[in-house]
Amino acid sequence: MIKKLLALLLLFSGLALNCLAQDVVQTRSYPKDYFRYPLDLPPKIVGSFGELRPNHFHSGLDFRTNQQDGYPIHAAADGFVSRLRVQFGGFGNAIYITHPNGFTTVYGHLQSFSPEIAKLVHDYQLQVKCDIVDFNLLPLQMPVTKGQVIAISGHTGAVAGPHLHFEVRDTETEQTINPQRFGLTIPDDKPPILGTACIYHFNGEPFSEKTQRELLAVTGSNGNYHLLKPHVIELNGDVGFGITAYDITSTSVAHNGVYSIELKLDGKDVFTFAAEHFAFDQTHAINAFIDYPQFLKSRQFIQKCFVLPGSKITLYPQAINRGVITFKDDSLHTVEYVVRDVAGNTSTLTLKVKSSSNVQHLNAAKPAGILFRYNQLNTFSTDKVKISIPPGNLYDDVDFTFGELPRKPGAYSSTYQIHNHYTSINNSFDLWIKPDTTLPGWRADKAVIVNSEGVCEGGAYDGGYVKAQPHSFGEYFIKLDTEAPYIHPINIVNGGSMKAKQAIHVKIGDYGSGVKTYMGYIDGNWVLMKWDYKSKILSYTFDDSVGAGKHTFELTVTDQVNNATTFKADFYR
Repeated sequence: MIKKLLALLLLFSGLALNCLAQDVVQTRSYPKDYFRYPLDLPPKIVGSFGELRPNHFHSGLDFRTNQQDGYPIHAAADGFVSRLRVQFGGFGNAIYITHPNGFTTVYGHLQSFSPEIAKLVHDYQLQVKCDIVDFNLLPLQMPVTKGQVIAISGHTGAVAGPHLHFEVRDTETEQTINPQRFGLTIPDDKPPILGTACIYHFNGEPFSEKTQRELLAVTGSNGNYHLLKPHVIELNGDVGFGITAYDITSTSVAHNGVYSIELKLDGKDVFTFAAEHFAFDQTHAINAFIDYPQFLKSRQFIQKCFVLPGSKITLYPQAINRGVITFKDDSLHTVEYVVRDVAGNTSTLTLKVKSSSNVQHLNAAKPAGILFRYNQLNTFSTDKVKISIPPGNLYDDVDFTFGELPRKPGAYSSTYQIHNHYTSINNSFDLWIKPDTTLPGWRADKAVIVNSEGVCEGGAYDGGYVKAQPHSFGEYFIKLDTEAPYIHPINIVNGGSMKAKQAIHVKIGDYGSGVKTYMGYIDGNWVLMKWDYKSKILSYTFDDSVGAGKHTFELTVTDQVNNATTFKADFYR
């Protein structure tokens, strides 16, 4: 088998992967002098493209802004503003600029927009009566020139501290591309740092939390790594490899993602990962790229150097037999990891391995449930539960298990164990649970499905069942959400003066299904209120429409199952 694999490697070595002819893996060329940096600051990053994050690959560069807001953001090139977005989480305030060379740049976590852009956003928010907006513009509506100030840096949305999130996307395909491929480089003369090597013995079984793992401690520096206890590793049968690695730059010790990982067998490439570009519908497939069960157990990002059969992402420009190697020839072989950052700095680790019939494998676990195929529609049902998993949502075949657990206090069904949380899925699956409608207080319109951590997955009453679409396996049951959202006033009281105040602040939230809408009025007229993701404070900033005298402020907050709370207060200006 090894000889056949080497023959395939020789065949593939002549194909058109640019990575085989130069240091840095790249499958296409990009214009190097077209875009400028979006900030007038020395380029430093706190997050790299393709960096490993919980449940997603990072889709751009996070430029440092000296841990403060307020820096001008410049258009990277001529073009037009094609999309404007205000999110509760995510990017917060974001601008999309389409350029005539076929690429679109994205600028996220902005504190504020330029006055012309801010007016477009404000007018649209008033039109739709919502602060959360996402809308497209016509090509001639808001043209911009290279270097033009389009916004001010901030930290809006789901972000811990001030920085600029910057992306370059292919306008036609909407794939996001590593900005450093366009010459927007970060000073870096530091090679990646390698940690733990891992060997996976498949024993003829699909990859799962039960796969036999062999973790190997690694030591070294300056790009040269070796096993802490060097030895010849004995293998047998189908084997996969993995590695932990991160990168630092010359300007920061922040742990960023590496650009590429190549696995070589006797000097020939078996597998390549490269953070060059990917599509957003592939980003959850990070859980197929990393050893997801090991991550849940140890928070360790082991990057697998083999591809699960159901994982289809463009971050794998090359793999032979999915990177899985079959050892059966009783010969000594060399397995080498070549890990690079985007600047081409390289770290290597070499293992000596030998196929041996003396290797003792763990006995393969007997199937405990039903075989679900990764490339088929999979369904399961009992008299109380139905499950449907569309094709493409599983990364490998799964020995699907199901169990019924005792009813939790306040639940309107038993708790159902839907497989286990160690098996990741790409998107979601359909789950129907039949409620116990004989229990006191049953109301179909307030029924939701929650998991064992109390997180609500939503729900709708559907043909005698409550239906939801969870994004992970685990324990689920039905509860009723009859509790209305809360409104806690911060700086307004009934009958109080707001003359010296610039804004009304209240804190809102919901302990059940989550906030769906919030509608504020002053003297019966709708007013634009903005909800901050981090503080959960909802604010209205006074304008000239609220003059001197007595006014009435009214706010209604509604959750996903239409429980509502209203706060009302008179105030004076």
